Amino acid sequence: MKIEAIDVDSAIGNVKRLLKEEPDLSPALKSALEVLLLLVSVLLGRVALNSKNSSKPPSSDPNRKKTSREKSDKPSGAQKGHIGTTLKKIPDPDEIEVIMLDRKSLPKGNYRQIGFKTRQVFDIDISRLVIEYRAQILEDDYGKRFIAPFPEGVTKAVQYGNRLKAHAVYLMQYQLLPYKRVQEYFATQLDIPISEGSLYNFNVQAFEQLADFEQFCKDQLAQAEIAHADETGINIDGKGHWLHCMSNKEWT
Repeated sequence: MKIEAIDVDSAIGNVKRLLKEEPDLSPALKSALEVLLLLVSVLLGRVALNSKNSSKPPSSDPNRKKTSREKSDKPSGAQKGHIGTTLKKIPDPDEIEVIMLDRKSLPKGNYRQIGFKTRQVFDIDISRLVIEYRAQILEDDYGKRFIAPFPEGVTKAVQYGNRLKAHAVYLMQYQLLPYKRVQEYFATQLDIPISEGSLYNFNVQAFEQLADFEQFCKDQLAQAEIAHADETGINIDGKGHWLHCMSNKEWT
């Protein structure tokens, strides 16, 4: 280990060698010097620790080079050449509301309709959708009953639908919302109570159903000419962990 061109490991080794070769040192003094050398080694090891030779994230690296940013002369907001996003009319709106002219407000005369002027409003409808399946029951002359089969996956008297499960997993895994925030969202916005256990089960179900895709994705990345690797520090129960990611333009 070198600090400012000084070979620290070599210097400490020389001091240890001199301590062994010096016969006139008292045992107490020799022990004290050995403790001091140990403390120096530990402290120097911490000083030399950085994000390249340990698991420390770059943001907590005490030895990283700090650069000062100069104020840019560019105006705030989107820069020239930036591709913006603009709403465009669609040919098949979900609802159409026709606004009729009050002919009583018009001057006297004969009028004919020649068309409409349109404006579209893009909005969202956050609402609960409950589907009740009613399986027909038939009974023959002998009292034997026949019940129409329910759709695949509909196995309980009351259950969550696949679209709700997918939306919950999206909020947790992509938007990174904690369980309680997702519970609050469904309860307040949609009037649908969901327990933490159910949210956990949604994640497990998604994980199991994506197992084949995960392996396929790994195979594609292993064969790719270029793959990007990254890591992100996350907190789990107060402890730091690393979340690793591998991706390219097609696969993640």
